[in-house]
Amino acid sequence: MKASQFFISTLKEAPADAEVVSHQLMMRAGLIKKLGAGIYNYMPMGLRVIRKVEAIVR
Repeated sequence: MKASQFFISTLKEAPADAEVVSHQLMMRAGLIKKLGAGIYNYMPMGLRVIRKVEAIVR
C-alpha cells in the first residue's frame, strides 16, 4: 500500500508538552495523538507499527 493512501498528519515542530524524545518523535510522525490529560490514542499507522513489533517479538 502506498504511503500517500494513509491518513497521516505530521507536525513540523514538537509539541510543547512533550518532554521525552521518543514522545516528541511519535507525535511529530503522527503515530499517536493526545486526546486529554494523560490520554493518548494510537493512530492507524502507530497501531500497525505496534502489531508488527509484537509479531517480531513472538
